[in-house]
Amino acid sequence: MDSSEKFLSFNLGIKNTAIISLENVTEILPVSLNEVCCVPQMPSCVFGIYNWRGEMLWLIDLEAMLGYLPYSYGSNFVSKMMAIILEKEGKSLGLLVRQIMDIEEFNLEKMKPPSPELVSQEVAPFLQGYFINSSEEMIVNLDASAIIQSPLWSIHN
Repeated sequence: MDSSEKFLSFNLGIKNTAIISLENVTEILPVSLNEVCCVPQMPSCVFGIYNWRGEMLWLIDLEAMLGYLPYSYGSNFVSKMMAIILEKEGKSLGLLVRQIMDIEEFNLEKMKPPSPELVSQEVAPFLQGYFINSSEEMIVNLDASAIIQSPLWSIHN
């Protein structure tokens, strides 16, 4: 039985790599940040609302949500980012990331369970586990369902 699955890999922070299962990814699109409407009184990780195919799409700053420094703190502030559009049970959410890397296949049997010593408490609820690649680097496997159903924005969907 083949237990490998395809994942989208992308940068997280300056040196980390994260993956998310392709089964919840609907689309990947470049987003110009000046086209995003800011929404007051939202958690800091909620970047704003974007017009996606005529619908309002919530955009989440994935790094801020996971406890990394927000984009605006970096000296290399970017005006364009990539949005990974997740969809589950009729709910859509856009995750803003700096750079999409590749589509990779991982064997789920080699996934290690998330351990509290390795990840921050912000990351833990959104983590399915992690893989170690050939360069001995940790690649975190994010849980699309947990992100979409996060209580941070569920009251707004």
